[in-house]
Amino acid sequence: MSDFPTRIDYVELSSPKLEDTQAFLTKAFGWSFIDYGPDYRDVQDAGLGGGIERGDVRAPLVILYADDLEAALARVKDAGASITKEIFTFPGGRRFQFLEPGGTEMGVWTKL
Repeated sequence: MSDFPTRIDYVELSSPKLEDTQAFLTKAFGWSFIDYGPDYRDVQDAGLGGGIERGDVRAPLVILYADDLEAALARVKDAGASITKEIFTFPGGRRFQFLEPGGTEMGVWTKL
């Protein structure tokens, strides 16, 4: 399998008060951000890729990177995951999301 191991690449947070969360993370940790529209911020300078999405608070979403997204999707399905979001496109890449058998939601992405 060409892209093994698949590694944690990104952690996505959510906040109903996106601007307040962004201001806190800047003041507390010195992180900077790239705005992708009114509802998403890409975290910079945090040591690991990350983002904040405007929305209800939920557990952080761990996102893995794979060179071959379709092969990763097949492996995840074969290992027993339930797909929660089929492959979709976003600025700069494509990804899917799934629930592993214990119930934690995760994602896998690749560059366009």
